[in-house]
Amino acid sequence: MYQDKTLVCKDCGQEFTFTAGEQEFYAERGFENEPQRCKPCRDARKNQIRGQREYFTSVCAKCGKEAKVPFKPREDRPVLCSECYAQEKGE
Repeated sequence: MYQDKTLVCKDCGQEFTFTAGEQEFYAERGFENEPQRCKPCRDARKNQIRGQREYFTSVCAKCGKEAKVPFKPREDRPVLCSECYAQEKGE
């Protein structure tokens, strides 16, 4: 039903392919507009926004290692490092 389309990135001006699979994904989600940026420019834009996030340093309540978290730790709530958090979430 869908066929690959060649689009031009509005940031870098390079051509990129809007694949049939991507078009189907967009249609399933109800997106009406085609992407305006190529994948590298979309990723760079996301990273630029994420890069502005402030991180706080704390100590993991489980293993005692340093933990960097994107929220200000509170005294009444334990903070876990990424490894301990993954273990907790997996259980």
